[in-house]
Amino acid sequence: MNSEDEKARLREILAQVKPLAAEYYRLTGKPLGVTGEVAEFVAAETLGLELAPPRTEGYDAIRRTGEREERVQIKGRAFGADSKPSQRLSKIKRGAPCDTVLLVLLDNSTLEPREMWEASYEAVEARLAVPGSKARKRGALGVREYKRLARQIWPEKPDLG
Repeated sequence: MNSEDEKARLREILAQVKPLAAEYYRLTGKPLGVTGEVAEFVAAETLGLELAPPRTEGYDAIRRTGEREERVQIKGRAFGADSKPSQRLSKIKRGAPCDTVLLVLLDNSTLEPREMWEASYEAVEARLAVPGSKARKRGALGVREYKRLARQIWPEKPDLG
């Protein structure tokens, strides 16, 4: 996704897909299966990330800061007032060439972004390694559990200090 024309076309496609996916969810109670793609595009646009080529192992985007490159694994979750508090992130790839895990929470009625949270890959892997949970053993963390490891990066919280 290099050219501005391609980005504009992707915005147009998502503008059509998001309402359909939200309506599908309202009617069936099941996601249509586009949450991950929407989350990746929204994160790239909002945070200035460069999306990795499709099927890149272990990460979805690259953040360039000066001469440094961070590899970002992006997880998307459609979430709303009626969502179960036990919702989990999709499987986090263990042993991946990754630096950070980004969670994009989307409003389940519109698929518009609500919040973005980021945690170091090292902290996420350490949490997944804690014994006692079959879900963690499979590479899945609950949204609340992940948030305890992470910091909210969007929208930015005002500094109250």
